[in-house]
Amino acid sequence: MFVVNVEGAIHRNGKWLLIRRSEKEEHAGGMLSLVGGKCEIEGFSSDILERTLIREVFEEVGIKVIDLKYVNSSSFVTQAGINVIDVVFLCRPESGEPYAKSTEEVDGVLWMATSEILRHQELPEYLKENIKLAEKAL
Repeated sequence: MFVVNVEGAIHRNGKWLLIRRSEKEEHAGGMLSLVGGKCEIEGFSSDILERTLIREVFEEVGIKVIDLKYVNSSSFVTQAGINVIDVVFLCRPESGEPYAKSTEEVDGVLWMATSEILRHQELPEYLKENIKLAEKAL
């Protein structure tokens, strides 16, 4: 059984929105990441990945995203042994300025250019790869 997670590669003015995950988070607490979260069980539904991403971005950083475009999918196992399917979408903010709306999940927000992300020593390779793929999809 998998948990399904969605993430937004949110692009604006040549930069990508990253969050610093809350230290309270069980998985990757304190790390920089894209914005996103887990799909909830809905029974029969459509567009669950897109709707989940729109909801999670608003809950975590207070903005609405539009123009969602599939980038890639991957899988990983958390430190707790949970199998996760991760789906990344390219998108852009419709309006507003992101902020750490959900302090349980987000400690801060920042915008970084692709070159900054790729040079950053502390960012995981999967994040760098997702940004490279999203950059190609622009």
